[in-house]
Amino acid sequence: MSGLINQAKAQLWEIVNELSYAKCGNDKPNLEIALYEYGNDRISSESGFIRKVLHFSTDLDEISERLFSLTTNGGSEYCGKVIQTSINELEWGKNKGDLKMIFIAGNEPFTQGNVFYKDAITNAKENDVVVNTIFCGDYRTGVSGMWQDGATHGNGDYMTINHNKKIVHVVTPYDDEIIILNKRLNKTYVYYGNKGASKFASQYTQDMNAETLDEVVVVKRAVSKSSRLYNNKNWDLVDAEKEADFNYNKIKKTQLPKELQGKSTSEIKKYVKSKSEERAKIQKEIKELDKKRRVFVTKKQQEKTNKDELNSVMINAIKKQAKKKSYTW
Repeated sequence: MSGLINQAKAQLWEIVNELSYAKCGNDKPNLEIALYEYGNDRISSESGFIRKVLHFSTDLDEISERLFSLTTNGGSEYCGKVIQTSINELEWGKNKGDLKMIFIAGNEPFTQGNVFYKDAITNAKENDVVVNTIFCGDYRTGVSGMWQDGATHGNGDYMTINHNKKIVHVVTPYDDEIIILNKRLNKTYVYYGNKGASKFASQYTQDMNAETLDEVVVVKRAVSKSSRLYNNKNWDLVDAEKEADFNYNKIKKTQLPKELQGKSTSEIKKYVKSKSEERAKIQKEIKELDKKRRVFVTKKQQEKTNKDELNSVMINAIKKQAKKKSYTW
């Protein structure tokens, strides 16, 4: 299953980018992602070999960090148990307009464990949560293993992927320029707070993690960083000051970058304003290049098939189910 994790690492930013284009009427929805691992013998058997890796989060760097921390050590996959656990532990909210989805992937029979999968999925549906299943293997084996039945019962989609397939990324003439802009974009972040410096460092680390996979993954991540979904108001002054309740008087200057620690509040505001303007300009350039890049990629993808890759099946399922909630692209 390490191939599945590698696909998730490689395709995270492409999925985020596609979701950033979604609308619901005049509103642009936010994105929250939670992450569980299961079927890993290193996890306690008392928990059903299940571990919550991340609660619902809008922090895309943290999501990337947690994905890169995952390893596999094959074991029993208690699908019903992990679905039930996620329903019990996560705060799913009560808004009827929210699109709430579970994507569960594996390669063992869906029926394993002492929690009957249909009972768990019934509880999910009572919380307006759609359950989608992704079997890592051939279609018929997944059907006989009840993965299709799980999706049918969960009002979701049954999908199969080749989790060992090497992802072939489409290189475009615009990639190098986007990578350069990404480096400039990083310099517009102004950290604050007790976690600011570490979060700023993590941003760079996730850039490097993306680079270990492929330069094109860096490009996709840069596009995500230019989207509205990449918001770091909890540690970045440029994003934070846009919030109505933000107050410069509450920040500790000792937790700012060294070049700002001796500055007055008005000087800090002026500095942040200049960084905000610089960021907006860079993000605009990235978005314009990405439009050209997407046209190029679309033409190239017509020449090959990626129907058995994680991002392809997930995006198709999300768009199909989002239409029922009046989401458009």
